[in-house]
Amino acid sequence: ITVPAYFNDSQRQATKDAGAIAGLEVMRIINEPTAAALAYGLDKDQEQTILVYDLGGGTFDVSILEIGDGVFDVLATDGDTRLGGDDFDQRIIDWLMEEFRKDTGIDLSKDPSAVQRLKDAAESAKKELSSRVETTIHLPYITADAAGPNHLEQKLSRAKFESMIDDLLQRTIRVVDATLQESGKDSAGIDQVVLVGGSTRIPKVQELISSRIPGKINREINPDEVVAAGAAIQGGVLAGEVDEIVLLDVTPLTLSIETLGGIATPLIERNTTIPTEKSKTFTTAEDSQPAVQIHVVQGERKMAADNKSLGTFQLTGIPPAPRGVPQIDVVFNIDADGILHVTAKDKATNKSASITIKDSSRLDEAEIARMKREAEEHADEDKKAAALIETRNQADQLIHSVEKSMADLGEKVPSSTRSTIEDQIRQLRDKLAKNAPQDELKQAIDALTKSAQQIAEQAYQEAQTSSGGPEASAEPEQAPDDDGEYVDAEYEDKP
Repeated sequence: ITVPAYFNDSQRQATKDAGAIAGLEVMRIINEPTAAALAYGLDKDQEQTILVYDLGGGTFDVSILEIGDGVFDVLATDGDTRLGGDDFDQRIIDWLMEEFRKDTGIDLSKDPSAVQRLKDAAESAKKELSSRVETTIHLPYITADAAGPNHLEQKLSRAKFESMIDDLLQRTIRVVDATLQESGKDSAGIDQVVLVGGSTRIPKVQELISSRIPGKINREINPDEVVAAGAAIQGGVLAGEVDEIVLLDVTPLTLSIETLGGIATPLIERNTTIPTEKSKTFTTAEDSQPAVQIHVVQGERKMAADNKSLGTFQLTGIPPAPRGVPQIDVVFNIDADGILHVTAKDKATNKSASITIKDSSRLDEAEIARMKREAEEHADEDKKAAALIETRNQADQLIHSVEKSMADLGEKVPSSTRSTIEDQIRQLRDKLAKNAPQDELKQAIDALTKSAQQIAEQAYQEAQTSSGGPEASAEPEQAPDDDGEYVDAEYEDKP
């Protein structure tokens, strides 16, 4: 079964469930643009980069894929889930209503049967204008008033229709440009443009694509059938009837978990090839913390609350230990259908908890576009908010670390130095309590860090003096790579 490229996890699962309810065994969910590429590229031997321009009735998607040696690799996908042929029809309907109101003074928008007739006539006119330069819309007895029946008759030229929808078509070109940029390609790097959806028959659509990517439109493929043909090919692959094809699809939005301070910590970035599995090690944020709450979100914003919540579960039974000691592996696994499985495992006890995202709530298609748009609009604001929270987390961790060091060193810390450090800790705690700005927190962190380093140096010097041995020489400890990064997990004590 094919779905729009920007369907989220819940929508894909709902589609799979609907197939099962209908008595079908759903072997695979694939993206519509990817299916189109399969239909186009099945008999192509040479390596190519193709752009799939999918303009359907209600949604618009662009995908860029590399094809070679039977491998279909999706480089980038983007879209506008509130743009399609229905919007073109609506522009014609609005124009007809306005012209009729000017001629008769009657508002047809309040007459449901008239509106339905207008919709049918608008769609027919749109289709006719793909092959003709002018069409006549004739609707007898569209309504009636005291003087008798009223008829609607209007001539609509292709030029007039194109002017009505020009701003909508320009939106599609902006998406094309954004997808090219995301894939790291320019127009010269595209070998073929595959058109999908009946709305791509509009001459102005093809003209705009040709102006952006000259001479690359493939006109051999029926845009109404190409997705179905690609789904059939994928079915053939799964049934073992078609060999030597590997389909590498991508996930459309970033998948993250919420960590200390409400930050969305990404595990799988958008446009990652699927199926995929990514893991990261997290730790606790409180002493003797018995459980961690795993909150899974989807979207491009820095803060978890600004993204779509996919699900929450708890890993319990963590043995009492100081903060930062427990090691909890969180694994995100996206299967070939684009459905997410999340597992959390405590390394000490091997206890684990997991969730498969089968949320019955649907993410409105417009919400996906809104999430991406808001991520771009609030990029600077989100970056500042995340940086402030990270600084606050750094301050909290530093206070905990310095207090522990002071306790361990005991009388080795001179009373005057101890007094200075305790005063700096109080000042830093005070700034945290008063929500001080980031630059003030950083100054206090730097001051406390410097003092903490001095007491550590003094302790080592005293140890060397008392032992009378030579200075020890050691390699600096290697910083862990990204996969070994420890991140404080958010913890919420449930009643």
